[in-house]
Amino acid sequence: MGNKKNSSWSAIWPPAAVLAALLLFWQSAVSLGWVQAWRIPAPIAVVQEAIAIWPRLMMHAGYTLQLTLIGFGGGAAAGFVLAALLHLLPGVRRGVYPLFVLSQNVPIVILGPIMTMLFGYGLLPKVLLVIMVCFFPVVVAMLSGLSHADPALRHYLQMIGAGKWTLFWRLELPGSLVHLFSGLKIAVSYSVVSAVFAELLAPKNGLGGFMVLSSRGFMPERSFAAALLIIIVSLLLFGLIVWCERFVVKWRPKAEGGSSHA
Repeated sequence: MGNKKNSSWSAIWPPAAVLAALLLFWQSAVSLGWVQAWRIPAPIAVVQEAIAIWPRLMMHAGYTLQLTLIGFGGGAAAGFVLAALLHLLPGVRRGVYPLFVLSQNVPIVILGPIMTMLFGYGLLPKVLLVIMVCFFPVVVAMLSGLSHADPALRHYLQMIGAGKWTLFWRLELPGSLVHLFSGLKIAVSYSVVSAVFAELLAPKNGLGGFMVLSSRGFMPERSFAAALLIIIVSLLLFGLIVWCERFVVKWRPKAEGGSSHA
């Protein structure tokens, strides 16, 4: 137990120390006049402004979180279904998968204006933009997992008469969960970034819009406070996916090194 605590502490304190040093340098640079506060505010000023406008920040954070969760959920569901279909229908995969790859080479800065032109400036184009960004990592990761099922178990199931659907539900899908969660972790990080970008298309609601309007109004403390909250939301969502992975994939072996102390 003691070794586990020491291991956790040794993993936490180096990045925490570096972060604290960076914040101290940042605060000192502004306090000593090396950087003008109206350009880059001090960390203390950012925290004070965040506390002062906390209800307003929470309102915009709620909008961003709603957009992120809807887009991520839709993208993850679409990615799961598409990966299953492409795996079960190899002929369709050969024709469709290259088009999916091609779609990812279209920059998001181009897709955004097209979406608003087609669907207006409401919630729908923003959700569609987040979905388009999120589904591809899930498709790629899950397809990789479905294609790497245990060959010995596959051979055994085929020997006892298992069909394609039985192989999928009993072997391939459970074995792809680790890969699926890898794709979900990438997608959830992309979802926050794409949601913030989508809000920039119509900067009215959400942390992205609030950040733009604050910068235009020469209120850098508010812009930095919104950026800090965006980072926190992204980390919390990523941590939620990691927790779900540990809960769902219980059979996954622990990291090496834990057994060496037994």
